[in-house]
Order: sequence, then C-alpha cells, then structure tokens
Amino acid sequence: MSILALGINHHTAPVDIRERAAIAEGKLGDALATLRSVGAVNEAAIISTCNRTEIYCGMEHEDTGAVVEWMHHYFELRDQGFEPYLFHHSDREAVRHLMRVCSGLDSMVLGEPQILGQIKRAYRDADENGTLGMELSTLFQTAFSVAKQVRTDTAIGNSPVSVAFAAVSLARQIFTDLSKQSALLIGAGETIQLAARHLKAAGIGTIRIANRTLERATVLAEEVGGSAIELKDIPDCLPQSDIIISSTASTLPILGKGAVQRALKQRKFRSQLIVDIAVPRDVETEVNDLDGVFLYTVDDLQQVIDENRQSRQEAAYEAEQIVSAQVDLFMRKMQSLSAKDSILAYRAQVDDIRSQALEKSLKQLRSGQDPEMILKQLAHSLSNKIMHKPTARMRQAAENGNDSLLEAARTLLDLPTTRK
Repeated sequence: MSILALGINHHTAPVDIRERAAIAEGKLGDALATLRSVGAVNEAAIISTCNRTEIYCGMEHEDTGAVVEWMHHYFELRDQGFEPYLFHHSDREAVRHLMRVCSGLDSMVLGEPQILGQIKRAYRDADENGTLGMELSTLFQTAFSVAKQVRTDTAIGNSPVSVAFAAVSLARQIFTDLSKQSALLIGAGETIQLAARHLKAAGIGTIRIANRTLERATVLAEEVGGSAIELKDIPDCLPQSDIIISSTASTLPILGKGAVQRALKQRKFRSQLIVDIAVPRDVETEVNDLDGVFLYTVDDLQQVIDENRQSRQEAAYEAEQIVSAQVDLFMRKMQSLSAKDSILAYRAQVDDIRSQALEKSLKQLRSGQDPEMILKQLAHSLSNKIMHKPTARMRQAAENGNDSLLEAARTLLDLPTTRK
C-alpha cells in the first residue's frame, strides 16, 4: 500500500487559489466520501485550513492522477491552471511532510501550535466518516506523538508566535499606544481567540467581538474584558474601530467597500487597520483602494512572521532531527507490518504440516509401534515436508540463473555463503 500527500498550501499557492480550494466545515463529510470513492483510494483524510488544503490517501498503488482529477472536479479549479500550485509526496516524504506540519515546521509562523489542533480535528472527521484505515490511523497517531516530542524536547514553541500574534504586532507598529485604540474582532475561532488574548496582553483600550453566534462571542468577550455583538451590528461599530481583525468561515465577504467607506467618513478619515486572516477572504479586495485604510491579508503578514522565525531556527534544526529519526522508525514499522500476512501464512502452513505429522505418529503409538522409531520418522517427515518447497524453489532458481533469489534465500534462512 502507498501513502500519498497532495494539495496546496501557503508555500505553493497564493491566497486567491487557496480560497478556491477551501472546504467549509459542513462540506467535509461529502468531500471525504467522494474522495474515498475514487477507485485507487482505500483510505482518506483532508486537512483544510486558511493556509492549506491537503489530502492524505492510503492507496493500493500510487495514482496521483486520479486524486488530482478528483480535486479538479470537486473544487472546479480546472480553469485556474491549478496543477502548477500542487505539491505531492509519496510514502517516506508523505510521512515526513505530515510530521513536519503537525510539529509546526511547515507553518507560516514557524512552530505555531494551532495547526496540531486543526489536524486532530481533521483526523476525527475522517474517523467519524469512516474513511480511515490502519495505515493512515497509524500515521496520524504517530505524527501527533512526534509533535508532542518536538514541543517537549525543543524550544520551538516557547514564544507566543502565530498568525494572530503577527497581526497584533502589526497593529502595534501602526498604533504605538494600543491603550488608546479600539479593536473589532470578527469571528470566534482559534485565531480570533488568540488575537483577542494578544490584544488584551498588549493593553488594548476596548475590544468588541462580532460573531454569527452571539453566545460564542460573549464567552470570548468575557474572557478578555470586551463586549459581544452580532454580525448585523458590525456597520454600527465600524466607525469606532481602529483595528479590525477578521477570521470567519464565511464563503462570502463580511466587509464590503461601501461599509468601510461610510465608516471612514464618520471617522473623518482617521486611519484604520484591517487584517483579513480568513480564507476565503472576509474583506473585499476593493477596500484596499480607500485612503486611510491599511488592509493586510495572511500573505501580507509574511514579513512580520519572517522576523519572528529567526529566533526559532536553532530549535527548528533540533526538531528536524527528531522528525527524521521518527520517519525512519515509522517506515521500518510499516515495512514490518507489510510482512505480517506472509508471516501468518507461513506459520499456518507449518502448523498444518506439524498437525498432520503429529496425528500420524499418535496413531502409530496407539497401535503399539516402537516409540523410538516413531520419533525418528516424525523428525524425518517434518524436516522433509518443511524443506520441500523452499529447496525446490532454490533448485529452480539455480537452473534459471536467478542468483538474486538464491542470495535472498541464504539471507532469509541464515545460510553460510557458498564457496565457488
């Protein structure tokens, strides 16, 4: 069986391509079912976040083309020239890729921990939809253990670095004293939760949390000393908001050019920072044309993120050594599992020979024949029957000049090297 990892992420594709390939939470079950129905796919899991849509398949034989065709059809991306943005890894490199992603080594912010929780959810989704088998289950569970080891044994996660932290760092660069500023956070997921906590730690003046579900917004608002509003109330809050950070799962923009333009007029065109972390984007791109607005997407945060990466490079080197060692262990484990069926079949074959020979000997003993003679016959019969097929195959290999099979037999049977 072959393991395939294929998809797009922030390394390979710009945000406009990534947002076309994003899978809404309620659609993941359907995506998994249709992917699993592809002929070559035995097992499947899909990771879909703002920075990546990655597909992991356990396949009877590697058939990248079949999975790429599924992606073209499911995401309707053929018109976008999709394939240049795809990465694909198989077997060892697929294992390494997932371990690196889980450990935060492939993230936009090196070492950020949020991705591990997102992958665990992807694993649970695949498990609940019945698309996991032994091979992918073992791979994901091992990758989770590796991520834990990286966190424990290295300093890669010691500093609070994430996309949310990068957004707040940007706000501090634009507004020197955050205690005089007001922030509007749209959404209530992990990224917004982190942004809210970082803003509170940075001494933000006021925080409002807008979310489709008011109850979730209220819980977060109470934690950070802010207030909660519904999405429909956003236009009323925009004029008072100096910093807007948005990260929702909406398939359509939350903020349009018109709403922001009206807010700017009421603000008398005082500067406004808008950070759109969502994929698909929450803010219409035309907002960037407005004077007085600093609009940043996840891709624009890369410069801020790069500055933070430097401090983690040494820890990342240590983490890479852990990953490499664990990849080797995993591949050896899977290779040993691949021999399981053959070992069981061989044991069953020998057990059958033993049972037949033993039954014959017991009958002879019950009939009163000489026990010593019966034991000698039993030993002779067992050795002959067990050796018959292997020796016949070795003779045939020798006659056919198949030296590689003979050498494999010597290794398997632990035989001394033959003299020429």
